[in-house]
Amino acid sequence: MRYPDRRETDPGSIAWRKSTYSGHQGDCIQVADGIADAVPVRDSKTPDGPALVFRAGAWAAFVSHLKDSG
Repeated sequence: MRYPDRRETDPGSIAWRKSTYSGHQGDCIQVADGIADAVPVRDSKTPDGPALVFRAGAWAAFVSHLKDSG
């Protein structure tokens, strides 16, 4: 598996979108698409802060679990 390099996960260099599972009160997470085998995630309240990068399969399993639990 190829991990994204620093440029690909730098919050200023990729396109972020609000997660469909984010709340309506403005507290939300943002995710970035288009990075092979990885899903970067960050807190929308601190867009210049760190981003977590999950393996795509782990993120898919997490989202599936949310759907099944909701």
